[in-house]
Amino acid sequence: MFLLIRKKQNKQQIPPTPPRLPIIGNLHQLGDLSHRSLWQLSKKYAPVILLKLGAVPAVVISSAMAAKEVLKTNDLHACSRPVLVGNGRLSYSYSDVSFTYTYGDYWRKMRKICVLEHFSARRGQSFLFIREEEVALLIDTISACSFSATPVDLSEKILSFTANITCRAAFGKSFQEIKGLDGKRFEVIREVSAILASFSATDFFPKVGWIIERLTGLLHSRIERSFRELDVLYQRVTDDHIKLEEEQEDIVGGRLMV
Repeated sequence: MFLLIRKKQNKQQIPPTPPRLPIIGNLHQLGDLSHRSLWQLSKKYAPVILLKLGAVPAVVISSAMAAKEVLKTNDLHACSRPVLVGNGRLSYSYSDVSFTYTYGDYWRKMRKICVLEHFSARRGQSFLFIREEEVALLIDTISACSFSATPVDLSEKILSFTANITCRAAFGKSFQEIKGLDGKRFEVIREVSAILASFSATDFFPKVGWIIERLTGLLHSRIERSFRELDVLYQRVTDDHIKLEEEQEDIVGGRLMV
């Protein structure tokens, strides 16, 4: 009787789970827009639901009260990130503070360096002229197109605007001035963004997913190609900074001085 009661109590603590299929679990219930699929499932079942994405359990939070409970009350238990193949490879085995999946000493040390050295109020103020120049350039470009009745691709303009601010602050050069991508700058950014927003078979099946990746080779080859292109870019930017004798005010220059 104790075992039955214990089992019943444990079962009550588990969030409701939509019906799932063997092996793939609830993967078949996720459409092209996964956030909308999750929203529909939460409307049908509960604000907090448990999904089985392949072999990986995932709790979906869809209410403000539950989000507060997870992100504020129990933040230390829920602040780690999932281990994803694309994120791990492109961030050099999760060494990037943005993709470190475990909350621990390494993340705290990296965060301290970022807060005190790279993204402090003083450093942010020093980049103000970059933002002002890029905003003025964007406005002038759009204005010139309007006077000449030329169509404007706002997606590309905003992408270039964001990339220029980021690259000038981080590398000391605008996006167009960076060498090493062989004229494929925007293609590389779009490809990396797509990889970071996608999932591999290993993400859902950690033990056997790599076999599927090697057999299909689709996402694996894309990740490796993007990694090599970014690695060449990072190395070239680092070498250019090392060759310069004077201290650089950008983020890479500050990082080399730490």
